[in-house]
Amino acid sequence: MLESFELEADAALPTTAHAELQDMVPSSVSVKRRQSILFVTSEIADYIKAGGLGEVSAALPRALRRQYDVRILIPGYRQVLSQIGPVEEIARLPASFGIPACGLGRGTTQDGLTVYVLLCPELYDRDGSPYVDGFGMDWSDNDIRFARLGLAAADIACGSGDPLWRADLMHLNDWPSGLASAYLAWRGQHIPTILTIHNLAYQGNFDRSRMSHLGIPDAAFQINGVEFYGKLSFLKAGIYYSSHITTVSSTYAQEITRPEFGCGLDGLLRTCAEQGRLDGIINGIDESWDPSRDPYLVSPFSAENWRGKRINADNVRENFGLALSNGPLFAVVSRLVHQKGVDLAISAAETIVSQGGQIAVIGQGEPRFESELQALASRHPGSVGVKIGYDEGDARRMYAGSDFLLMPSRFEPCGLSQMYAQRFGSLPIAHRTGGLADTIEDGINGFLFGEPSLGRFMDAIRRGLETFRSGSRLTAMRRAAMSRPHGWDRSASRYQEVYERACRTALA
Repeated sequence: MLESFELEADAALPTTAHAELQDMVPSSVSVKRRQSILFVTSEIADYIKAGGLGEVSAALPRALRRQYDVRILIPGYRQVLSQIGPVEEIARLPASFGIPACGLGRGTTQDGLTVYVLLCPELYDRDGSPYVDGFGMDWSDNDIRFARLGLAAADIACGSGDPLWRADLMHLNDWPSGLASAYLAWRGQHIPTILTIHNLAYQGNFDRSRMSHLGIPDAAFQINGVEFYGKLSFLKAGIYYSSHITTVSSTYAQEITRPEFGCGLDGLLRTCAEQGRLDGIINGIDESWDPSRDPYLVSPFSAENWRGKRINADNVRENFGLALSNGPLFAVVSRLVHQKGVDLAISAAETIVSQGGQIAVIGQGEPRFESELQALASRHPGSVGVKIGYDEGDARRMYAGSDFLLMPSRFEPCGLSQMYAQRFGSLPIAHRTGGLADTIEDGINGFLFGEPSLGRFMDAIRRGLETFRSGSRLTAMRRAAMSRPHGWDRSASRYQEVYERACRTALA
């Protein structure tokens, strides 16, 4: 007689195939289907990224797929379709209100992760980033472009996208996917939804007159809905209608419930926290950030052999037009915007150079900061080098070659750069906020300062310079930084707890 046991079904099997498998085995055998997660994002580093969301969207689903059948939904930008390979159109999603019809394509990443792609050239076949044109201006139809994403997510979750698959839970990310949970609620569907806030400052706010074009019912335009200071807010909709809210560090989860960091949403977020619906889960970094085998580096190195770090430093100096030097090398790898404290880094540069230090900067952003940095490099040839733009290889070699990374961010939900730097033995000098406070131990694996002022920042830089002059302390701090846990396993476990809690709540 056959004993009862659980059979773990293959995650690649569609929902209907799981049912067929269940019919094929004796009743004493139970088939356990892994839960299906639809991960909805506006960027993924495999194909297109504008910031940390792209990195997280590439890494977190991969960390979760050991436990779940995770599939990604992303708009079919020109950059995505040119890189993803064969895409099979599996459904047509109808036009609704002012949102055009689109195709739903299905493709896979190189390592087999299923990606659903919205096929709508009129919305997504453009140059520029996911959000702005080549001049840095928001696309005028961003409300339609990302309402299309949210509506498609709701359709797929309800089973009207892929005929062989539907979601048990949706994981939304930032304002571009925020309407997905609202569309479900307005349909009376109770599928659990998690919204992760990667940066509260970006909210997707649009004029109230756009509601009818987006299919938003008039009754939803209120404080308990989509209304935000007279506008409609995609992010507020996501927060209000989702089952659970996460953000990308525990400190930031606390900060955004206060007026100074809450960007006008602190009251709603305080309510979420009081209801047990808000969690902070620190991001990780993927395994490619390994100085012993990173193909971008000109020479590998480890905490036991620093020779390769010096070789990378010399390469950075040559690449950025800096003089050969035995002094400290500071790196700035950042969007050049006010949030990142670029003005503080520019003001600190004179002292760094006067103390024998050098600075290499890569990034792009606000024109005023780009101009000021280029002027700084002109005033200090051989000591300051600036590249406007972004190149992955340059950035990785900067982390590998630098002694310190400057991160005077006024706020930082999580931050990945400090973890990249730590992994490559570069000590971050950062404001004690958000994820920086959660990942940097002051004087152990980096330096923290308490308020975003030039004086406090300079105090931390001076401590860094003192450490550089003390070879043994510098080595100890580098080793501590490199040994800090950086991977996604711990974060993925926390997300699993949140998913299970959201599913239990939905069933209650």
